[in-house]
Amino acid sequence: MNCGRIRSLLQGGEATAGPVIYWMSRDQRAADNWALIHAQELALARNAPLGVLFCLVPGFLGATARQYRFMLTGLEQTRAALNRLAIPFFLVTGDPGVEVAGFTRRHRVSHLVTDFDPLRVKREWKRQVAGEIAIPFDEVDAHNIVPCWIASQRQEWGAYTIRPKIRRLLPDFMEPFPPLQRHPFPWQGALPSDAQWREAVDGMVLDESVPEVRWLAPGEGAAQTALAGFLENGLAGYATRRNNPAVMGQSGLSPWLHFGQLSAQRVAQATFAAAAPTESRDAFLEELIVRRELADNFCYFNDAYDRFDGFPEWAQRTLNRHRHDPRPQCYDLDVLEQGKTHDSLWNAAQLEMVRWGRMHGYLRMYWAKKLLEWASSPEDALRIAIQLNDRYELDGRDPNGYAGIAWSIGGVHDRPWAERPVFGMIRSMSRDGCRRKFDTDAYGRRVIVSPVTCAELVPSE
Repeated sequence: MNCGRIRSLLQGGEATAGPVIYWMSRDQRAADNWALIHAQELALARNAPLGVLFCLVPGFLGATARQYRFMLTGLEQTRAALNRLAIPFFLVTGDPGVEVAGFTRRHRVSHLVTDFDPLRVKREWKRQVAGEIAIPFDEVDAHNIVPCWIASQRQEWGAYTIRPKIRRLLPDFMEPFPPLQRHPFPWQGALPSDAQWREAVDGMVLDESVPEVRWLAPGEGAAQTALAGFLENGLAGYATRRNNPAVMGQSGLSPWLHFGQLSAQRVAQATFAAAAPTESRDAFLEELIVRRELADNFCYFNDAYDRFDGFPEWAQRTLNRHRHDPRPQCYDLDVLEQGKTHDSLWNAAQLEMVRWGRMHGYLRMYWAKKLLEWASSPEDALRIAIQLNDRYELDGRDPNGYAGIAWSIGGVHDRPWAERPVFGMIRSMSRDGCRRKFDTDAYGRRVIVSPVTCAELVPSE
């Protein structure tokens, strides 16, 4: 594998004879996982056992039963796949900064590997673990195709600045995935049992006020099925359909990509090989690679990615100048959450998120910008947008969400526009503008009936 994907978080002491552990977090899959591949390469080189550790964190960033059950069902499938390869899957519960370090000591681990995540809380967990162990500790970017720290060494201004960097580096990081082997060196000691798994999972106290979704299935197998459905039925018309919320023109892959049940590199490889118009292929790869990696870049290099002071200076200045402008409407959180504003299009977008755990990407922008118009301050708009997004979206608590909300409310990755009340020079969106672009009534009807999946689409002519 390309060694640029790997960086050392801790050199540690001399290698011992103990097992190698992959601390799985962001990339929750057995297949196409560069972090797991690296961990197995280390274990094979020293004739050592290999194990996978996952630390289950109760109440992670406000996640509800909707997100936890999608994740846990997927993890159970990953656990089964690893067991078939003689790689035990260990599940612990609690503070990763404590539990992961304790696990390495109890099992005399010789080398720890983990996957990359730009979010503050994940980086803090790794700092805590590195401060408690004395063994080599590696981080592998198995989520992005071009590793975040390789793609750029600073926060990028926008897609136009990161795009040429990624395009230049992309061929170096598109090497085929080597197959994961059945591990030849057995685990020494007690193996995790089904009873231990069930005890840990059943012991989780979840917020059941947001129920799990039933219209799509979690896990690596379902992710591959969804990818095949999109490539067959959705990719050809992607360029013309993706910004039309009245039809299912997007890929719908974000839940599996968010939980790492699907590799972005595998999606890109399949897309390059698919028979589709160049315009559609390029438009999809722009979203899959450039925009996703731009979001990771934003969160990695800007610790205030979810705060007002994370906005660019020009945006902070213009929003401060218009901070006390009269708002046309002001709604409290309860009215917003129930989708009971005066704006039927906004209500439909909110209900799509509440009912189905997703919102069309074009309407996510409109939805967030209306919160800026209706909230008492930019800070309140940002807080409400993140709270609602992370509570209901299957792909909440994700760099794409933080970057998208910051773009909508705070001008991140955008430029100043003509000044107007409330928004200042932040780009605005209107319901009339949406009506000119797509059938808003048809979108509202679709939200009520069904979320639709790419597998159900009629292939584009």
